[in-house]
Amino acid sequence: MLICPQCQFENPDTNKFCQQCGKSLTHKACLECGTSVTYGAENCHHCGAFTGSLWWAIVSVPSGSPPGSVSPPAKETKSEFSFNDREPEKVKLALNVEPLKFDSTQTLKKETAANKASQVPASDLIPEKPIDPLVIEWETADNLQMLPQENLTGINAVNANADQTAKPKAASESEMVAYLDSQQRYQLLEPMTPVPDSSIQVVKVLDRMPLQASPLEMLALQQQSIESKDASPNSLAPSASPLPAIALAYLELKEQFNSAIPTVHDAWIDNGTQVVLIEHRADWLYLIDLWRNDKIPQMQLLHILYDMTSLWEALEPLNCRQSLLLMNNLRVDEDHTLVLQQLYWDAPGETLTLQSLGQVWQHLFRQTGRTLLGSMGQLMSDLQTDTIGSIDRLRSRLDEIASELSDLNLVPPMPPLDPDPNLEAELEEHIPEPPHTKQLDHIDHQGEDAPTVVLPMQLLSLEDAGSTDVGRSRRHNEDYFGIQTQISKLENPFGRTLQAKGLYILCDGMGGHAGGEVASALAVKTLLEYFQTHWQDQLPDEECIRKGVLYANQALFDLNQQDARSGSGRMGTTLVMVLVQDTQVAIAHVGDSRLYRISRTSGLEQLTVDHEVGQREILKGVPAEIAYSRPDAYQLTQALGPRNAQFVIPDVQFFELDEDTLLLLCSDGLSDNDLIEKNWQTHLKPLISSRNNLDRGASDLIELANQYNGHDNITAVLIRAKVRPDLDQARFSNG
Repeated sequence: MLICPQCQFENPDTNKFCQQCGKSLTHKACLECGTSVTYGAENCHHCGAFTGSLWWAIVSVPSGSPPGSVSPPAKETKSEFSFNDREPEKVKLALNVEPLKFDSTQTLKKETAANKASQVPASDLIPEKPIDPLVIEWETADNLQMLPQENLTGINAVNANADQTAKPKAASESEMVAYLDSQQRYQLLEPMTPVPDSSIQVVKVLDRMPLQASPLEMLALQQQSIESKDASPNSLAPSASPLPAIALAYLELKEQFNSAIPTVHDAWIDNGTQVVLIEHRADWLYLIDLWRNDKIPQMQLLHILYDMTSLWEALEPLNCRQSLLLMNNLRVDEDHTLVLQQLYWDAPGETLTLQSLGQVWQHLFRQTGRTLLGSMGQLMSDLQTDTIGSIDRLRSRLDEIASELSDLNLVPPMPPLDPDPNLEAELEEHIPEPPHTKQLDHIDHQGEDAPTVVLPMQLLSLEDAGSTDVGRSRRHNEDYFGIQTQISKLENPFGRTLQAKGLYILCDGMGGHAGGEVASALAVKTLLEYFQTHWQDQLPDEECIRKGVLYANQALFDLNQQDARSGSGRMGTTLVMVLVQDTQVAIAHVGDSRLYRISRTSGLEQLTVDHEVGQREILKGVPAEIAYSRPDAYQLTQALGPRNAQFVIPDVQFFELDEDTLLLLCSDGLSDNDLIEKNWQTHLKPLISSRNNLDRGASDLIELANQYNGHDNITAVLIRAKVRPDLDQARFSNG
């Protein structure tokens, strides 16, 4: 099957365009020049920019095989069988092999060659450009300085004697093009490079069929339909699907640390050779380069040390602690969070203690010229003498250092929003009992055994964008939105503290021109004014939020009464509202405007339930197909304005931000026909990344809705919140 990159629809292999959205399944636009290129092309034929899909292939050759050997590469000829000829039963059979045991020839232990580094003064041993310890990059190695084994015990160095002086010439058309698999999907972009004393090789491969689901993904989909709706390639249990031993460690750690561990794309065993394809991270920023940036506050670096401690603890039972001891394996993502390029196994019989981890930390500070403060210096000394005996003790010491940094980072209290002394918003009467109020806990899709998040979080950044459009069928736009934010930031060499308030309101009016337009705008204006006086230094509680909603309803109701409007002529509006204070979030809604939450861990979640007849019947126990077969299924059961406060019961919910999160407020012109559910992975998930512009994202959503809906007004408000662990608060919480 071909998976559409835009709407994720599964298409037959013969399709050239997606059956659902019409997107091309054979060509895409070059990001540099816009030229149309095939999905499997490595480079743009017009400008030469790289356009392919890269994977990092880890190949473990059985013991006794010649160095650098692997299954004979396939010549690039027209194959009789396509990738999809691998039937599901054959996929299961191929993966249903007992995992191989690692012996002394299958470790990743590497020694320095001829101890060249020992001839260089220790003060000069600063790796200007760390290189991958397994893959020999095609560049000169004359200026690469290695860490001496005697100075950094347990930190393995790459074989610097390998011939790296010449780049390979491009293969001519007559030369053989090698593939990693017999299906000729994964093309080798560099020769298989043997590693001394190891049967494991790592190489870059180009995915010639990037729209095809991999066998591992297909197997996960089968298990998903049979066993559990939460199954995924990164949640396969060893007992459920025997895989290469290398892959199992990635999958297990991915459940705990998500983005810190590369994603496994495919894995198989062929004649005893284990192959695992993982996310390619060789071009991600090195941790040591981040450490050299003097604008990065020390508190942020302390967070990274804390993350390394947690990873060390998780890697120990899997014998993968070596992964944290290779400087060139330590990378950071776009949010400057620690990630690993790949996993490395500990050598048999090698004893690794926290002293080894401490040597990496010392190297980070010494080689980047950063000052070791008193407590940090003492910590390094204690790690060097191996006097810190446990992970818990190390965490405690990091908490103490965080406390010292916090004492130097005094933050004045954040002033409230400007009050409006002329506004009175006391609604003591007509407040119905709230039947739908609930606390939104973070949904854990990783099973009961998944570790819980212990550290509290603090806000790192808060961004937003809004956009509205009349659509292709309406003459007037009855949607309206309002955004009011206040951000206070204090930054010094010891860290940065961010305090933020954000009020986001979206209304979809009803009642026609001069009715719906007035209602939505008046509701937004009234709520903005209300919270100027009722939102001080803490997030408003449920009662305060409910009063605000009823206050807006009363303003609209009074206007309807004043104009003697009746029946369908009474103006009204839906409401969805989000209040953010630091990492706390409150939401309220009335009607069928929606709020969605998108995160890397939980994916897409709809946080609001439409106030309409169909949903009312479902809550009564009526099956969905029957509930929505009614002619009035989509008629609203609640709205602001048409009736008094006794008939308005807003839903109010609260939750905490415990990971980077994107929130989407939208009117039904955007959410109709499951448009969000069908397109969130292409139009919303990328917006979690701060590399992508929210204003452009909102515009793209409007364009998408006009293309596939267009029958109504369209409004989207996006909120992107970035968070990180709050070590100082954790210290007080743990007593």
